[in-house]
Amino acid sequence: MFPYRTAALTPLAVLAVSICLAVPGGAAPPKGPAPAKPADAYPANDTHPDERVTIAADPCDDPKLCAFFRLPYIEHGLLPIRVIVSNDSDQAISLADARMHFISANNDKIPAATEEDIDRRLSTLHNDQGTRIPIIPITVHHPVDKKITQDDNEFGFQSTTVQPHSTLAGYLFYDIKGLDEPALKSAQLYVKMVQTKESKLELFAFSIPFDKWLAANPNALSNHPRH
Repeated sequence: MFPYRTAALTPLAVLAVSICLAVPGGAAPPKGPAPAKPADAYPANDTHPDERVTIAADPCDDPKLCAFFRLPYIEHGLLPIRVIVSNDSDQAISLADARMHFISANNDKIPAATEEDIDRRLSTLHNDQGTRIPIIPITVHHPVDKKITQDDNEFGFQSTTVQPHSTLAGYLFYDIKGLDEPALKSAQLYVKMVQTKESKLELFAFSIPFDKWLAANPNALSNHPRH
């Protein structure tokens, strides 16, 4: 698990799922995402040939395509994005200090949501504000919904280390509720501060344009404004 993520990469994110498959009529929701493919197999990716590392971003904008989540994140303006990191080099790389930001078309910089951020968004107004004790000005805070933690543990990054010649993936959630729609148009995932594990050399930043994903998914909900 990652330390949590105001800027740094952390878990409600990972293990990994890419092209989430639609659930056949009458079938039970899938228990998890499909195994991650190499990052360069996804339409939205950025490859650094000299460093031999590729990072891809695979959003899920349709609840039916990632029905394994326990809670309705998408319906509450939280976009799940599966981040896939493939390390084809001969040395391990570290994501422990990595920053993964959603950059909107208007240059809004949005960090991945923490469990607490997600809980506040999904809570009712009553729970969001806490329980007020009459007369005494104290706010009682509620614990994070255990389903959020379970999704984080199950589908978020399970490690901060990407071993040589391997792929690591996991889901991060981004609050896009206040953005102009379609939010993915002309937006990107910007990843910096990925380092080699032993020598701590920082790799060049990765810039993954979501327009590549939209072009490969013309029928995606994110290609059309919602009303």
